[in-house]
Amino acid sequence: MKKLLLLAWLALPCAAHAQTVTFTTEDYAPFNYRDGKEIKGATVEQVEKVMAAIGVDYTIEIMPWARAFSLARTAPMTCVFATAHNGARDPLFKWVEPLLIDRNILITRKGSGVTAGNLEEAKKYTIGTQREDYTETILKENGFTKLDVASDFNATLRKLLGGRIDMMPISELYFEKLKADQPVEIVTVLSSQPMGIACEKSFPEDLRVKMQDALDKLIADGDQKQIFLKYGMSLSE
Repeated sequence: MKKLLLLAWLALPCAAHAQTVTFTTEDYAPFNYRDGKEIKGATVEQVEKVMAAIGVDYTIEIMPWARAFSLARTAPMTCVFATAHNGARDPLFKWVEPLLIDRNILITRKGSGVTAGNLEEAKKYTIGTQREDYTETILKENGFTKLDVASDFNATLRKLLGGRIDMMPISELYFEKLKADQPVEIVTVLSSQPMGIACEKSFPEDLRVKMQDALDKLIADGDQKQIFLKYGMSLSE
């Protein structure tokens, strides 16, 4: 009987993780996006490799960022990526990072006539961003008041290209790819931050540690760098 009880006790950690981890994210190519029925991207592949390495079932769902972020705040066994890790967000989640360390820049469309040598000069323009995106918080913290808030990144980009807004924040990594296809240019730097996986506060700590160890190995082995190169982006050394 004691042996049976011991075996049952040893099985508890596995049973606790038997349920599926739900990952939420937004449509923000080339980091995370739909390609037909598949979900692809440079951060998606990292999540897939991390979860394969630790042998835990998972799902990935694409949705508007505000909903993706909200679910990871409230739903057990739910994580959102790629999430900027800043002071305000730090206590809200358990973190696995970095999927990348990125600068965020303000861009405009070529020929717009928009110029700003710094953030103070940029405040006179209308800036587009996404609801509940960390850039909305950064802009407000820096005193920007002329904000146009859309549901997702692609809606903001369409507004920029259509001349309905003057500037928008964007990942510098993504800009290097976007400028080959769209008439956009850099105005000024907005912020710099690590981007990671943010999990609901009750997320099992031992599972978070396993995910972090798997991501650390992905980075150390050079696999993270190769994933970004595959999507046409180069990580800073």
